[in-house]
Amino acid sequence: MKHSSIPFFSVVVLCAAMLFTGCVNKKTYENLRANYDQLQSEYAGLQSLYNDAKVDLAQKSANGSSLEQRLADAQAQNKELKEQLKALQASLDNSINSGSANISKLVDEINASNKYIKQLVEAKSKSDSLNLALTNKLTRSLSKSELQDVDVKVLKGVVYISLNDNMLYRSGSYEISPAAGETLAKIAKIITDYDDYEVLVEGNTDNVPISKTNIRNNWDLSCLRASSVVQALQNQYGVNPSRLTAGGRGEYNPLEANDTADGRARNRRTQIIITPKLDQFLDLIDQAPEAE
Repeated sequence: MKHSSIPFFSVVVLCAAMLFTGCVNKKTYENLRANYDQLQSEYAGLQSLYNDAKVDLAQKSANGSSLEQRLADAQAQNKELKEQLKALQASLDNSINSGSANISKLVDEINASNKYIKQLVEAKSKSDSLNLALTNKLTRSLSKSELQDVDVKVLKGVVYISLNDNMLYRSGSYEISPAAGETLAKIAKIITDYDDYEVLVEGNTDNVPISKTNIRNNWDLSCLRASSVVQALQNQYGVNPSRLTAGGRGEYNPLEANDTADGRARNRRTQIIITPKLDQFLDLIDQAPEAE
């Protein structure tokens, strides 16, 4: 914005001419002087406005340039965000397709696992039912006096028949006494009836040392006693020997401490342990769904 200085110079020239010519009186001169001062003041004001306008124009020009840059940056960022959104959408579509396949596979695996668990539960339930029936049948077949020397119970799916050694053998011997024959016959009948079970006969002693010509220690005694029961079940009562196993635990599987006579008496025992055949459960294990 430009401001013209023509009126100012015109007044100056006029005043100078009048002064030199001597045609201007004092009053006229003062009026001219006042007009000059007023014009000078107006000129200064206009000059200031002009300077302010130049600054304002420069700022607006700069701001306009900044806004244009910001707009360009925003447009570039918007374009980049659109590309990212497109990529995410494609990734999501792939994930959904892949996820559907994975979910279907997982459902199949869960169904297979549930079927396997159901088989195990059914097998255990069947085993528990048979164990309970076996235990009840044996207990009902034994007399009150026999039950004083025979303890029958089920622990963790296994039937334990614990026979007091005082009833089975003479002290320090592994030969079966005649009095034990009737009891063993009843046990053999149960074993024969439940032919899907395996039978482990296990001998146990107290910690009192023993040394005889044919018995070196309690290991020998426990094994010989178990072997005597197994052979009696096979030879006298017709139990299939392929179902029978004999073993000895010596003095190392006590029920109570050996520091009392009652404790030692309880520890001297022969256990007939009746268990479901392991191959039945191994077959179930083989049927377990494979984890991938």
